[in-house]
Amino acid sequence: ENAHLTYKCLTPYLYDYLDSILTWQTSPEEAFRKLDIMATRQTDKLRKLTKQVQEHKSSHNEDAVKTTVENYDEALECYIPVLMSQARIYWERSNYPQVEKIFRKSVEFCSENETWKLNVAHVLFMQDKFQESSGFYEAVVKRNYENLLGISAAVLGNLCVAYVMNSKTEEAEEVMKKIEKEEEDISYNEPDKKLFHLCIVNLVIGTLYCAKGNYEFGITRIMKSL
Repeated sequence: ENAHLTYKCLTPYLYDYLDSILTWQTSPEEAFRKLDIMATRQTDKLRKLTKQVQEHKSSHNEDAVKTTVENYDEALECYIPVLMSQARIYWERSNYPQVEKIFRKSVEFCSENETWKLNVAHVLFMQDKFQESSGFYEAVVKRNYENLLGISAAVLGNLCVAYVMNSKTEEAEEVMKKIEKEEEDISYNEPDKKLFHLCIVNLVIGTLYCAKGNYEFGITRIMKSL
């Protein structure tokens, strides 16, 4: 219905992306194929722009470098949603090795992207690759260390679990103490404000210990979260 309006109101990129997402509802395999075509198109563009940046640097054309880098950033912003949609198809099937494979293929372009790093951390965590996942979570936490409450409680909880599973309990305790201190400071100035970061982290760690059979310590942590 009103197909002519889609071409009038949507860019070709947005049309293809929405078409892929809608296809997902009935055929995830076909949606992945369509997204893969888009991903290939975007990565080809990113490679060309990377080459252009290098050429402009060699000729010391700073204005051209700046413009091309801006174009690269815009192209990357188009690539990330496509990549994440591809990964989500397998994430929802709990096929985490395939999600990791998709992310590994994109490292050439996305290694410095925050969204990419966080999702790589999540998929490694889901596969019990705690040492690798902690490295990605740490990068997020360290950049926001002066405002841990600005980070998702799930991210902090997963980092603490990864530390515990790697026998780095001191690092986990340090993060938890920092969260507690920040919550106390806010509570002092805003006593009616509800804060749940530390509760969630304790709940995550407690659940982990219970799952591993250490019920005494696990239940203690869960009680602290209440």
